[in-house]
Parts: sequence; structure tokens; C-alpha cells
Amino acid sequence: MAASGLFWWVSAGVLIVFELFTGTFYLLMVALGFLAGGVAHVLGAQPHLQFVVAALVALIAVVALRRSRFGNWKRRDASRDAGVNLDIGATVEVDQWRDGRARTMYRGAQWDVELAPGEAEGARWYRITALDGNRLVVVARR
Repeated sequence: MAASGLFWWVSAGVLIVFELFTGTFYLLMVALGFLAGGVAHVLGAQPHLQFVVAALVALIAVVALRRSRFGNWKRRDASRDAGVNLDIGATVEVDQWRDGRARTMYRGAQWDVELAPGEAEGARWYRITALDGNRLVVVARR
């Protein structure tokens, strides 16, 4: 099968299908290498040169992907991400504090509330900035 060149095209197709299941783009970059190997076969290159071309193109594509903005996504802290946690940004009323901690009614239930570092206990209304387990981390609303 390698002699006919069908190996390159079928392998590239299989990698593209598997890429649809992963969504990381890395298999797509390797598939580009296989396509380059197929093109090298069509141009009449020897099998060992086809493999070298495929490996080099795949390596360059993977390195380029890794250096792009798509290859090095930073994981964001979900406890502080308003796109993940809809409670962030909501306002709560806190009547009484004890050493930076309190209990308050929020969404029909009692919640533990904790002041964010550097915040004072003087305000009555606070904005939720993060969730730490089952505690709301808040800052004074300005």
C-alpha cells in the first residue's frame, strides 16, 4: 500500500476524522505532514524521502501551532471566571461581619461570605468576585 501512495491519503483522512473528536488541532497538523508525504509521492520522491518530508512538515506545523494563540491556551481559574460562574458580579447584602467572615441570604439560601484580601468590613453591599468552594468571596460595592 505504501508503494501506491494511497497510504498517505488514507492516513491523512483518518487523522482528520480523529481530529474532529479531539478538537485540539494537533492531529490536523500531523495530517498536513501526511498530505505533504502524499504530495512528495506524487512528485516521484523515494519512500524514505517521503517519510522525511512528512515528518518535517508535521513537526513544523506542530511547532507553529504550539507557538500560536491556539496552541497555548491558558486555563483560567473557573472560581473567578464570570463566563463559567454566573454568580460572579452579583450583589449581596451583609449585615454583620466576624473576622472577615459572615453569613448572608443569597438566592434563597444561607451562604458563607468571606472578604477578599485587603477589603474592609465597613460597607453593607458587596459584589461577588469569586467562589471558593461554597463560600462567596466579596469586595465592597463602589
